[in-house]
Formats: sequence, C-alpha cells, structure tokens
Amino acid sequence: MDDADSTDTEVLHRRTGSHQKARPALGRVAWLGLAGGLVAVALGTYGRSHTPTGRPLALVIGFTEMGPMKAWLATFGVLLGVFQVVSASWMWGKLPTERKAPVWLGLAHRWSGALAFVLTLPVAYHCLWSLGFSTFDARSLWHSIFGCAFYGAFASKMLALRTKRLPGWALPIAGGLLFALLVGAWATASLWYFTQPGVPLR
Repeated sequence: MDDADSTDTEVLHRRTGSHQKARPALGRVAWLGLAGGLVAVALGTYGRSHTPTGRPLALVIGFTEMGPMKAWLATFGVLLGVFQVVSASWMWGKLPTERKAPVWLGLAHRWSGALAFVLTLPVAYHCLWSLGFSTFDARSLWHSIFGCAFYGAFASKMLALRTKRLPGWALPIAGGLLFALLVGAWATASLWYFTQPGVPLR
C-alpha cells in the first residue's frame, strides 16, 4: 500500500468513526426531545380534560387580584430569562467583548434560572387548575401551547445538563428554545394584560 492509499484509509476511518460517534449523540438528543414532548403533552392533556375550577388561588402574594400577580411574576421570570441568555453567552465567549466572565457569573446563572422557574409555577398552576387548556380564541390557544411547551422544554434542558456526550449545539438550542417559549407565553398573557385599559397593576 502506497502513502496515498494509506492516507485515504486513515481519512475513511476517521470519517467512519465520527459518524459512529454522531449517531449515539443524536439519539440522546432525540430521547431528550421525546421526554420534553411527553411532559408538554401530559400538561396539555390534563389542562384539556380537567374541569376548570374558575377560582383564583387563595394566595396572591401582596397583590389585590390574581391577574396582576400572574402578569408581574411572569414578567420577572422573563427578565431573569434575559439574564440567563446574556450570562450564558458571556460565559461561552459569544458576547462582543474581550472581558472574561467573572467567576461568580456561573452561580448567578444557575440561581437565576431556578428563580425564574419558581416564579412561573404559581402562574402555571393557576392556568391549568383554574382555567384549563384554553381554546377560547387564538391568543389563549397560543398561550396554552406556549405554556405547556415551555415546561416540556425545561424538562429536556434539565435532562440535557445531566446527559454526557451531547453535541455542542444541543444545550444552546435547548436554552434558546426554552427562552423563546417563555417569551411567547408571556407575550400572549402578561403583555396582553398590561395593554388592556383599566386593569389593576397590583
């Protein structure tokens, strides 16, 4: 075998090996997507089959009504989501700056994500328990879809953080999708609420 044949064989082996490694990685991504999809469908099924109570939660955390509480909690969650995107981009060197991310940013990133998730829980619980999966109009339908998909994407991302040997693009896409769904749910409920005339803001 001459040098050219040897080189071609080595290249073929490298390509074959990379394809073999890619298949299990893509399989893990598919399983993560399936897990998130099942969570989203389960929430949507519960919201659709459950008879809405029509009653607000007993605790409104200092607000006069349920509407402003939900709108502000979701808004604070979106603001923390913005911090999540910026901090992750900084830590991964994707911001247009040469300054390195401070050492505390990783901890702040994790805790801000946890807090954003906690803030959405009373909102989601009231939506599913009191209102159900709404199809009253296009806005409420999209809000229901975004809300259920958000928790499915959250489940996928949390599993992805604990899954080894994922493709490098998996976590950024999971985080981006999670943020996009959060913004979609917020825009079709909280933003809509703030634009209505005469609604209480606290």
